[in-house]
Amino acid sequence: MTPEHAPSTPDSRANPRLDPAAIPVSDAAKVLSRAGGVAVTKEQLAADIDAGAPTNRDGSLHLLHYAAWLVREMATGGATIGD
Repeated sequence: MTPEHAPSTPDSRANPRLDPAAIPVSDAAKVLSRAGGVAVTKEQLAADIDAGAPTNRDGSLHLLHYAAWLVREMATGGATIGD
């Protein structure tokens, strides 16, 4: 297929997408607030990180790993949503 006939793809710089496996803490707070109906701040996420929530090497969150950690904490009497 020649380049002029190749399907067009959106420019990732023009339409940035968040990666749920590596989302910056500030963006995670916004996404979780919108999705959960409970305000989540980056300070709350930072407190969770200080309490042992897993992060990627670059400090970003993997939302699935964070959710699993949060559920585990809640099950053992640790963190609760909105702490």
